[in-house]
Amino acid sequence: MITELIRQRRSVFPRQYNDRPISRADLETILEAANWAPTHRKTEPWRFKVLLGNSKDALGTFLATKYQETEEKPKKIKIKKLLENPSKAAVVIAICMQRDPAESVPEWEEVAATAMAVQNMWLCCAEMGIGAYWSSPGLIQYMDEFFELNNGERCLGFFYMGHYDGALPEVAREPIADKVVWHE
Repeated sequence: MITELIRQRRSVFPRQYNDRPISRADLETILEAANWAPTHRKTEPWRFKVLLGNSKDALGTFLATKYQETEEKPKKIKIKKLLENPSKAAVVIAICMQRDPAESVPEWEEVAATAMAVQNMWLCCAEMGIGAYWSSPGLIQYMDEFFELNNGERCLGFFYMGHYDGALPEVAREPIADKVVWHE
């Protein structure tokens, strides 16, 4: 049942991934799930850049270098994490949003639609036993220096993916009743 899958979805971080690859067919299934997200006025703003192999290492090098160039007091532990996380993942997908040139909907709706596409991917990963994590470092503002982005396209973060060993922790949530106001 979908509600159970939603409850089982977790953030699984690159340090938890093993060396098992993710097949191209599985990646295509995950990306196809993204393509069925809701979209106002059918703008379909989600765009994805799939990094495999050496391109993951290049991303790590770019992020670590850019962090050192832009941070007044760069921390060695963060440099190491930025450098190594992409290579620990089987796949890194850059999550991008292409703004509707006609601006027929507010930008926040385009961002929301892209986030729903990522949620579809995440749920698909959970169902397939693939760990995933959405990271949105401040460095995404510089991704036009790494990727060729179209006019009106911007990077919203990275979706790290990989197989993992062992069980994931249980998670508790505050009751929904604490977050809802009923008007009758």
